[in-house]
Amino acid sequence: MYTVAKNLIKKLIVAGDENLLQGGLKGVEKESLRVKQDGSVALTGHPTAWGSPLTHPSITTDYSEALTELVTPAFADPLQVSEYLTNLHRYLYENMLPGELLWSASMPCAVGDDQAIPIAEYGSSNIGRMKHVYRVGLDYRYGRRMQAIAGVHFNYSVPQDLWAVLQEEEDDAGSLRDFIDEKYFGLIRNFRRTGWLVPFLFGNSPAVCKSFLGGRTTRFKEFDNGTHYLPFATSLRMSDIGYKNKNQSALEVSYNDLDSYVSSLRRAIRTPYPEYEAIGVKDGDEYLQLNTNVLQIENEYYSFVRPKRTTESGEKPSAALRDRGVEYVEIRALDVNAFSPVGVTLDQLHFLEAFLLFNLLEPSPALSDAEQHEIEYNELTVALRGRQPGLELQHKQSPKLLSTWVAEILDAVREVATALDAGTGRTAFTDSVDKQRIALANYELLPSAAMLDGMSRAKLPFAKYAMALSQDHQKYFSQNGLSDEIRSRLEDVAAQSLNEQQQLESADQVSFDEFLASYFADYYST
Repeated sequence: MYTVAKNLIKKLIVAGDENLLQGGLKGVEKESLRVKQDGSVALTGHPTAWGSPLTHPSITTDYSEALTELVTPAFADPLQVSEYLTNLHRYLYENMLPGELLWSASMPCAVGDDQAIPIAEYGSSNIGRMKHVYRVGLDYRYGRRMQAIAGVHFNYSVPQDLWAVLQEEEDDAGSLRDFIDEKYFGLIRNFRRTGWLVPFLFGNSPAVCKSFLGGRTTRFKEFDNGTHYLPFATSLRMSDIGYKNKNQSALEVSYNDLDSYVSSLRRAIRTPYPEYEAIGVKDGDEYLQLNTNVLQIENEYYSFVRPKRTTESGEKPSAALRDRGVEYVEIRALDVNAFSPVGVTLDQLHFLEAFLLFNLLEPSPALSDAEQHEIEYNELTVALRGRQPGLELQHKQSPKLLSTWVAEILDAVREVATALDAGTGRTAFTDSVDKQRIALANYELLPSAAMLDGMSRAKLPFAKYAMALSQDHQKYFSQNGLSDEIRSRLEDVAAQSLNEQQQLESADQVSFDEFLASYFADYYST
């Protein structure tokens, strides 16, 4: 089925250019909920020793004060990504508050009281207040429980030297900038078509605590009194009880080209939404949300995959994309791997790079409305029952066996993996694909099945099993500490970030109301 990528790789090999596929930049953003020993969300503030979550380049927070987010720089070698992420975890644990640890899983537990999840604070600067108010708005719009879910984001940038070769291969006479943008959006469209493969292979959230469901248990089965699950689920995190959001279902964001994508996002930020208008922006002097529109800011839009460009100070993501083009893609479909101390394995990083290059090299026509419906069906179906024997997905308005489709994709991805390993003396990429081929033949090897099997063998509910894994990870890091050099470096970065936050707070010259008015004015002028 997938032949274009295979044929192109053969041409690169003949020309001696297969190494052009190698060396793309990778980075990871990994979220972890900070919890107490009973699994409940930590109510303490972001530890001062970790630095400022507003200005620290690698240690920040996501929605909650307790939802720590670790961000690696971009590296060419996945091993460097893993090592950097490991050192960040070591630093966190060396400076963890007493009685606390990082939750091993994506889905939180002990969240019966939605309001018990503390919203992240970023200080008194205008930008810090904006980040906090945005999260207050998320509470009013979606509730805090959903925002406490943790995930792993994989960022990938195509090797720069590959672009000119691809442009020549396709006889494209336009500008290189336009060609790169076009190909990145082609990658994104193909990932939307095949991205369900990620939760199928790597989903690790088939069960949830009863408290998380808030009484919405009709379709779930009881594992025990405190745990509900679906027997063939892969990633409840990526289902309609997790990141899927009905309020955004009518939001039409186009992935057919950069201009359409930017325009549709910016339109959503200036389009009023009646339900949010009923909430209002302020209650007296207290902000309830940044605005009453479909999206408060661009990051509110939930998606499996996003085009990204590094922003300059004060620059909006869509403006950066519009002005300088796509720099990399952000893949947001990964659960936290509860069996890995750092939440993601080297195998996963190798596989994802090969998988994204496959999506880049295959043809990628525009998405039709019919195909969009198929994509949404496939994503939700795999999340809820991806391991069901004989499961069929929708493909070109016809049913197709998931197992057949996965096998076809893996065959093509392995061709890419072979090229990524060529001349390196290693087989890391091909091994990562072969591991998934073995799992395809035995669904019990998939992480989602392993989670349920581990709970059953240990005779533990999800909350206690995830806590046992969390404690194992804590023990691992306590026995594998930082080198003095890396510790000193991270301490310096933390101290510098606290100083930078103070400087931002001292530098503000306008009121918060004026700051917000200026920030959003740009959306109404274009």
